[in-house]
Amino acid sequence: MIRTRILIVIAVLVSLFGAMHVSTAQNSAMSSAPAFSGGVFVTPVPGAPFTAEVEQYMTQVLKDGSSFQRKTTAHIARDSQGRIRNESHEVLPASSARKPVIFSVHIYDPDARLNTFLNPYTHIARQNTADHPPATEPPGNWWVRMVGAPSPDPNQQVQDLGSSVMEGTDVHGFRRTLTVPAKASGTDRPVMVTDEVWYSEELHINLLTKHDDPRTGALTITVRQINPGEPDVELFAIPPDYKLVDVTPPEKESSGPVRVEP
Repeated sequence: MIRTRILIVIAVLVSLFGAMHVSTAQNSAMSSAPAFSGGVFVTPVPGAPFTAEVEQYMTQVLKDGSSFQRKTTAHIARDSQGRIRNESHEVLPASSARKPVIFSVHIYDPDARLNTFLNPYTHIARQNTADHPPATEPPGNWWVRMVGAPSPDPNQQVQDLGSSVMEGTDVHGFRRTLTVPAKASGTDRPVMVTDEVWYSEELHINLLTKHDDPRTGALTITVRQINPGEPDVELFAIPPDYKLVDVTPPEKESSGPVRVEP
């Protein structure tokens, strides 16, 4: 019981840490240390089913100049209807050979705008109805608005890296470079921070994402083992031994099909 409670607390902390990273990245991806984001943003677009594995690897630079490495993996899936599944797993030392424990599962149905969050420790499935449909492109794709346009910051440059093939899928790459002046870098010299993405038009997701800041470390997120076939329908279902709980705010209950199960 104690071990279970500890794992639940860790899962909550990891989820919060990931959420903080996503929010920070959207505002200023290069201003803080990299953090595990909880996986790849899987767009809920229909007609492009697949399953894949996501690998995340981070090098964290400490204040004393030393560093350490961490890693995790997750399973992602999308069916022909556009329903998506994403997972959050335990973060391990890079040297570990152990399979990371799964902490939570997120399932989204775009037709019903219904979010489902599965907790494997409590066997509770929390559901809520989204106010608006999510983006059909990764929200962190800064290149969409920056490529071909003059940069508002003279210290920032965006480079089109051209086309390539990853995991048998065509991708297009972009790199953003920000030169932080010595006075603003917190060091006695200019610092060059880079972000790089390789985007698949076919799958509508980034197959490779990199962030590198010499002051804090580097984060690499890679999508591997892509299977373009239809996923198992059970991946998008609530297990029979889970209790369903509606967490939609009261004023939104009438807008969705979510119900509280006894």
